[in-house]
Amino acid sequence: MRGRHVSAAWVVAVVSFLAIFGVMGVAAQQPDAASVIQQIDAAVKARVDHVAAYTVTEHYAVYRGKDETHPAAEMTVKTQYRKETGKSYTILLRSGSQFIQNHVLNTLLENEQKINLPGNREASWLTSANYEMQLKPGGVLRLDGRDCLAVAITPRRKAPNMIEGTVWVDAKDGSIVRIEGVMSQSPSIFTGPAHVMRRYANVNGFGMATQARAVTDSVLLGQTVITIDYRDYQVQLVPAK
Repeated sequence: MRGRHVSAAWVVAVVSFLAIFGVMGVAAQQPDAASVIQQIDAAVKARVDHVAAYTVTEHYAVYRGKDETHPAAEMTVKTQYRKETGKSYTILLRSGSQFIQNHVLNTLLENEQKINLPGNREASWLTSANYEMQLKPGGVLRLDGRDCLAVAITPRRKAPNMIEGTVWVDAKDGSIVRIEGVMSQSPSIFTGPAHVMRRYANVNGFGMATQARAVTDSVLLGQTVITIDYRDYQVQLVPAK
């Protein structure tokens, strides 16, 4: 009988030991929040330092109400980015409502140009200087075919180009995979806050947008959905020293 008590006590001790070290092992596998944020900052800096220029074809479509089959207006543009000067656009095709083209799509391109001017673009970077960041629980998850970590982001200032929501970053290098959230400030008194999403893919070693979507409500247009598809990137890197 005594032997049974000893055996039972031994089993309990072993199980407790394994349980404790099992918890410790899980905790050790959880990524360090500070390291993840440093990775995000480093990935943004690497892209800024190494991408000298790029061109991309962007297709914009605007949908009204619940109909996302028939766009009210469309525009295809050739975008050129140069580190020294920012973005410029060449309109290749346009169709649909002239009002939406002038007051939505043209305005969108103008705002993008302003945001990407040297001296302005730094304020929009997704870095810890511009955002408060907090690693979400759950560890590594699979998203868009990549191992990712989810990070809650809150802008340190309100601006139409700042997003409050979640960014998913590559668990290996901190590059952006997807962003979802709400713009921290409405771009117009006539519109409500825009719900936005943007996907990224690795192009020449750096994260580039591949798809975007924004949903907003306005006094003039009601619910409006804008989608952007990016294709045919041509990336020019800074020559290695």
